[in-house]
Amino acid sequence: MITRTSGRLITAALLAFSLLTLSACDDKLTQQRSFPSVPTQEEALAQEETVFTQETATQEETTFAQEETVSAQDEADPTQGETVSTQQLPPEARQTLALIYQNGPFPYDRDGIEFGNREKLLPMEPNGYYREYTVPTPGANDRGARRIVCGGEKPSPPDRCYYTADHYLSFQLILDEAFKPDEPPKP
Repeated sequence: MITRTSGRLITAALLAFSLLTLSACDDKLTQQRSFPSVPTQEEALAQEETVFTQETATQEETTFAQEETVSAQDEADPTQGETVSTQQLPPEARQTLALIYQNGPFPYDRDGIEFGNREKLLPMEPNGYYREYTVPTPGANDRGARRIVCGGEKPSPPDRCYYTADHYLSFQLILDEAFKPDEPPKP
């Protein structure tokens, strides 16, 4: 028992000596290199607040400048000019669009369900305005990521339709919809 205790004391003493020696060496290195002092907690918080305030002001200025440059068309349509003609759509999207204007029948049970526009990438409309339709993806084992989202009152033809190839991350307004029936002339 005495041997263990004295062995532990010797180990503890050597450890303490090593720590003191390392601490002294570290103090000498610190003095030689002249590191900047570590700020107090209050100084650090004040510095963070200053940086945050500057970043917020810069972001607000940028946002304000961007808002000023938005045209009336962009305000009405958040897709910001992203368009695609029916000829540019994949053949499967053109087939789906034709089915939409024929009011079906649709190959997927979920075709025609309400699209909530939670991403707010389409113009804001009342709930129930948008409906989504699957665009088949060749080789996919599921519905895939491609969709057409149309807006308007059912059962009448849609007011406008959008194509997304990336499951609602981006949208393109479909132009010159060849499937859209002729509208009566306006007085």
